[in-house]
Amino acid sequence: MNLEGQTCVVTGSSRGIGKGIAEDLAGRGADVVVNYRSSAAEARAVVESIEDEGGRAVAAQADVSDFEDVQAMREEVVDAFGSVDVLVNNAGVTVDKKFEHMTRDDWDTVIDVNLGGVYNCTKAFFDDIKESRHGRLVNISSVVGQQGNYGQANYATTKSGLFGFTRTIALEMAASGSTANCIAPGFVETDMLEEVPERVQEKILREIPLDRFATVEDICGIVSFVASEESSYMTGQVIGVNGGMEW
Repeated sequence: MNLEGQTCVVTGSSRGIGKGIAEDLAGRGADVVVNYRSSAAEARAVVESIEDEGGRAVAAQADVSDFEDVQAMREEVVDAFGSVDVLVNNAGVTVDKKFEHMTRDDWDTVIDVNLGGVYNCTKAFFDDIKESRHGRLVNISSVVGQQGNYGQANYATTKSGLFGFTRTIALEMAASGSTANCIAPGFVETDMLEEVPERVQEKILREIPLDRFATVEDICGIVSFVASEESSYMTGQVIGVNGGMEW
């Protein structure tokens, strides 16, 4: 899975899964754009870790829910590396509440980032990906989009919405040979999972046949495969990486 010569943008990659994805893509030879909204120091640390391993990376600030921000990021990316070959739409937020207590602001906040951000970033880089000899759109969804999850009506809606979006973009880009796929991770060992009460973590764990949470590395390898030439005949797919959870 050699990605030398490819330019990859990973949104929300200053920490968590996004950080791991950015570092893994860089380790396979890609030039990587580490996008962040407000965590400048963390994003610079990711860039430094990539450069320390001999890779090339830049940090690019943009709130993905703001189209003008994303357009400005695109200009910065083109100045640094030229046109983009791979876009990984990873940025996302949660505002968890039972639906009966969920406000319209709670709903809109999650929709604007998790779906609006995917629109904005895909729109900004669409022509690059479509025209690339190695164009890849990779959308990061969640098992929650497949199963639903108590207290996450807004988040589950955005993550399931990515399935239809991915399939449609795959059809629209197919003639050019570029692909669009969706990865739906299960529960991953990140700081977000650490915030979940232990009793809830134990309940989730009982539903995972492999009897463990995913590591960030479990997800990164799949993303790198989907971003690589080896996946060139796969498009419009939802790939569950969830330890065997039913959906």
